[in-house]
Amino acid sequence: MSSEASQPEQQGDESKSASKKAAKKEAAKLEKERRRQEAAALAASASNFSIEEDPLAANYGDVPLPELQSKAPVDTGNWTEVGALSEALKDQRVLVRGRSQTIRSVSKNMAFLVVREKGFTVQCVVTAIPDVVSRQMVKYVSGLSRESIVDVEGIVSVPKDAIKGATQQVEVQVRKLYCVNAALPTLPINVEDAARSEVEIDKALQAGEQLVRVNQDTRLNNRVIDMRTPANQGIFRIQCQVGTIFRQFLLSEGFVEIHTPKLIAGSSEGGAAVFKLDYKGQPACLAQSPQLHKQMAICGDFGRVFEIGPVFRAEDSYTHRHLCEFTGLDVEMEIKEHYFEVMDIVDRLFVAMFDSLNKNCEKQLEAIRKQYPFEPLKYLRNTLRLTFEEGVQMLKDAGVEVDPLGDLNTESERKLGQLVLEKYGTEFYILHRYPLVVRPFYTMPCYDNPAYSNSFDVFIRGEEIISGAQRVHVPEFLAERAQACGIDVKTISPYIDSFRYGAPPHGGFGVGLERVVMLFCGLNNIRKTSLFPRDPLRLAP
Repeated sequence: MSSEASQPEQQGDESKSASKKAAKKEAAKLEKERRRQEAAALAASASNFSIEEDPLAANYGDVPLPELQSKAPVDTGNWTEVGALSEALKDQRVLVRGRSQTIRSVSKNMAFLVVREKGFTVQCVVTAIPDVVSRQMVKYVSGLSRESIVDVEGIVSVPKDAIKGATQQVEVQVRKLYCVNAALPTLPINVEDAARSEVEIDKALQAGEQLVRVNQDTRLNNRVIDMRTPANQGIFRIQCQVGTIFRQFLLSEGFVEIHTPKLIAGSSEGGAAVFKLDYKGQPACLAQSPQLHKQMAICGDFGRVFEIGPVFRAEDSYTHRHLCEFTGLDVEMEIKEHYFEVMDIVDRLFVAMFDSLNKNCEKQLEAIRKQYPFEPLKYLRNTLRLTFEEGVQMLKDAGVEVDPLGDLNTESERKLGQLVLEKYGTEFYILHRYPLVVRPFYTMPCYDNPAYSNSFDVFIRGEEIISGAQRVHVPEFLAERAQACGIDVKTISPYIDSFRYGAPPHGGFGVGLERVVMLFCGLNNIRKTSLFPRDPLRLAP
């Protein structure tokens, strides 16, 4: 048979094959639609109600995306924060937004919903009322997933009995409820578990019940949810207050806030613990502190400066109090006569800070204390000051051997903190005149003994939070000290040159924000006071 003769047959076969494929495709499409319709019918049957059939359906449901895309402003009524709900609002209609913390269905006609906002909670009651709240709405609320964002509109009422499961001692009789954004039905960690104290867990174990314990890594891996616990809400609001008080106090004392670079050519502190990087073909590193630049600002005639900003340390420290990135609270100021002038600022600043936190953050401190019990910090109106030699002598008298010209290790610091508390009744004190060999290159030696320095550390509960000193402002001596500490003078030449144009005597100090909050609140790990900690093992989330 010729090829021409076979061609029509081939075309016919191809046509039949194409028709069969089209038919199969259409059949599959119809089958898919049939299954979808069956699934929808089954879901409607299982739920036993349809929002479309509810005449009150407009009072509840999921908010569609177009309604959340910030269209033209409309009058949505006055929003009320959950924390502001009180008996004073009795019988008033309110509109609140928060998270569905717990949902409890009592019957087809009633459900309870606890809504949380910024650590405050309120019990919302959804009761079926003819022509006001439908059974379908009650069922809708009962099916909400925990931690979803909801808008609730209702009437404030005051129950006869105290409400144990919420911070606010009023209820909201729900009239409208909308889900703005639904959380997954199953969360990696539950807020209730993350908020549980070790005391609660231990009591449950003694009673034969095993509760979920959320460990630190699990918390940090799911930090967004962990932040929602009352204790964490308290911790980071107190951290905000520490920064605010720090700024306000220094501004009232004539300080100027500055912002220094975090990309620098050489080391800020000396040593090898820097994060090195390539800066457009030049070697650079992340600043270990704003030290050099805040001193240059003093040489620029600002007189008194401070900064709140990130600090980077590349140390391989796996302790409870070290981070590779933390927030530094730094101060530098001219000295008229003595470096005690710097210590005077520390004294008044921190006493004012502690007073303010105790007075204005009672609710936050109580929330922290509930999960992480601690005793209020003991401090004096006039902060205790001890010389390093006096501290060493106290340790020796207690049987602790310490190098008189070395630094104190962690255990020695803690022991000294105990001794100071027992003898002087304070957990906050200053230790000054440290050996020169353990201080940075820019530290001024003592006039009467060059083995010691015009420097100080400040302690809370036996742990160091502040390091400070008078600085060397004589350029030739500064270059000599830098070389002695192994620093390439060329990398810090602009810093040293700034003292060649006339520099006043000056000093300052640096504070770790996270460490202050950790120790004031009696917490056991600095990662609890860092929003997203960065340590040698953690670079996410």
